[in-house]
Amino acid sequence: MELLVAYDVATDTKAGRRRLRRVANLCVGHGQRVQKSVFECVLTEAQVERFTYRLLREIEVTEDSLRVYRLREPRGTYTQVFGLSPMDLSGTLIM
Repeated sequence: MELLVAYDVATDTKAGRRRLRRVANLCVGHGQRVQKSVFECVLTEAQVERFTYRLLREIEVTEDSLRVYRLREPRGTYTQVFGLSPMDLSGTLIM
C-alpha cells in the first residue's frame, strides 16, 4: 500500500521540538522524505496500522497535525516532480 504522510508539529516549546524529531525519525524509518515534513511510504496493511499507531502516540492532537493519505494508483501514474527529486528506492541501487 502506498501512502503519503504529512505532518506539522508545533515547535514553540522544547516538548514540541522533541515531538517533531520523534515523528520525523518514525517517518524516515518507514518511507522516503520528499519534502521536509512529507514522506512517501510503501507498507503492508499491518505496517500501516503499526506506523499510524506509533505516530499518534507521538503527536499532541490539540497542537499538531498529521495526515495520512492512501494512494490508490502507482505513484508514477499521477506524480510530476519539478526541481530536486529524492532517490527512487524501489529499484536496484548501485553505488
